[in-house]
Amino acid sequence: MKEDFYDILGVSKNATGAEIKKAYRKKAIEYHPDKNPGDKTAEEKFKKAAEAYEILSDPDKKARYDQYGHQAFEGGGFGGGGMNMDDIFSQFGDIFGGGFGGFSGFGGGGGRQRRAKGSNLRIRVRLTLEEIANGVEKKIKVKRKIQAPGTTYKTCSTCNGAGQVTRITNTILGRMQTSSPCPACGGAGQTIDHRPADADAQGLKAIEETVSIKIPAGVEDGMQLKVAGKGNEASGNGIAGDLLVAIEEQEHPELQREGNNLHYDLYISFSEAVLGASREIDTVSGKVRIKIEDGVQSGKILRLRGKGIPSLNGYGKGDLLVHVNVWTPKALSKEQREFFEKMAKDDHFRPSPDSGDKSFFEKVKDMFS
Repeated sequence: MKEDFYDILGVSKNATGAEIKKAYRKKAIEYHPDKNPGDKTAEEKFKKAAEAYEILSDPDKKARYDQYGHQAFEGGGFGGGGMNMDDIFSQFGDIFGGGFGGFSGFGGGGGRQRRAKGSNLRIRVRLTLEEIANGVEKKIKVKRKIQAPGTTYKTCSTCNGAGQVTRITNTILGRMQTSSPCPACGGAGQTIDHRPADADAQGLKAIEETVSIKIPAGVEDGMQLKVAGKGNEASGNGIAGDLLVAIEEQEHPELQREGNNLHYDLYISFSEAVLGASREIDTVSGKVRIKIEDGVQSGKILRLRGKGIPSLNGYGKGDLLVHVNVWTPKALSKEQREFFEKMAKDDHFRPSPDSGDKSFFEKVKDMFS
């Protein structure tokens, strides 16, 4: 059983035309496809609201609906829910005027023409960890279609530039009027008058263009950026599609990324662990020198704050976590072996962890805190 039109818009049967219009505008904004991409439930509610408004905003149709209900519109008109999204946008776009703004379907205030959009293009850009950390501007060669110079257009003779064709059907209940995009021009209101030899059937030609892409710091592998208007152009008064840029992060030889934090494995000798040392390591902003305290234990994690990847939203930077690994020699000379055999009995070489020497699980916990 079909839902009551008044319930769909949330108004009473005594609502004025202004109240019905206001209610529909509120519902259309709430369930607009641009605000709910891919949401089939929202799309269905958007269509129902348009169907209800189409009936209740017309005094004659409203009177028939109040008397006969949904049966008054069976077999013709809007009643079967047959209008698609383009029909809704073109027929009711002017209800929003200039104040609605921001949504692609309604246009700027009552025009009947549909502005076709060119197809999007997709490219993949490989970035080093340093480029991701600091942001970068890339100049990429892109093959795209543009309107060929010399292409001219004329007003569509089928719809006379309106972009729509109107059909009137005589029914037992009266004359029903429906509108749909013009089949000759696709709703653009224009057709090609002349095109040069190097243009295709849509008046477009392929070119290679260098596009400058500003990539902000903090992007991640698999993320997609959009460069508006740098896809393929559309015929006539249409608008260009977008260039979609997929980010691919190159593997760094020494640094490993985890979110906005970076990890570095630092291997030191047994002597350096005992005596302490000063070592130079790589970061995404250049080399830095760090001090290794004497008596450092293998597995120690040194945190260099702010030496990681910046947040894409501008909320600070991650850290560089240096994992200290004591390298145990595998081959010893006779003198070295004798030395360590002697030291094996020395109390200073016996494991004696204190409260400051954390377990592996405590280190992992600290690392993620």
